[in-house]
Amino acid sequence: MKEEQAICYSCMNENCFIKKHLHLEQMMTYVSKKQNIICKKSDQFITEGAPLQGLYFICKGKAKTVKTGINGREQIVRLTTNGDIIGFRGFGTSKKYLISAYALEDTVLCNFSNETMLEILQHIPEFTYALMLFYADELNKSENNIRKIAHMNVRERVIDLLLYIHRKFGQKNGLIDIELSRKEIADFAGTTEEQAIRILSSLKKETLIKTEGKRLGILEVAALRSEIMEHKYF
Repeated sequence: MKEEQAICYSCMNENCFIKKHLHLEQMMTYVSKKQNIICKKSDQFITEGAPLQGLYFICKGKAKTVKTGINGREQIVRLTTNGDIIGFRGFGTSKKYLISAYALEDTVLCNFSNETMLEILQHIPEFTYALMLFYADELNKSENNIRKIAHMNVRERVIDLLLYIHRKFGQKNGLIDIELSRKEIADFAGTTEEQAIRILSSLKKETLIKTEGKRLGILEVAALRSEIMEHKYF
């Protein structure tokens, strides 16, 4: 990883939480204090249990956040892309990061320190309110994920994951615009790699999805949605 300074005013990322909720004149005081970090694919930029060093916002790229579970196995808890916030779960309540985070491709991150974030929250009510709504939405998603694990079987969880990444990242040339290993799919779906491979193979034989290397493409969105419709999670 290496650091450099990027200019928010010329940034093309329209999904950035900072740009959405800080006006240009408000930005001036704070963006000069941020750091930009460039990560190569697979670089780890947050370590679970490490001292909190502010919040990360994805300027460009994709990342995964993971939490250590039973027997030291990592569970993927979130996939992120342009504009998303990373490291927020420990902010304000803990002095340590509660997750680890890795770049899924070459990624540019904007890091705002603890002190800068607190300054923004204390002086910009609109931003504080927007962040409160963000936390409420993330809490709702977390509660839904707990219910999914309890109520969905393994095939349904894999289908739910495929539909989630299809919605979040979209498809280009018939393939979802994110590359995940079969192990990463299994980790996110809460199953074993062997089970995930079998289910993906079955979905492919049923011509519901297609594969090209690690890439996946959904051929029948409606059919996959119908399989998990009774759970009403999307």
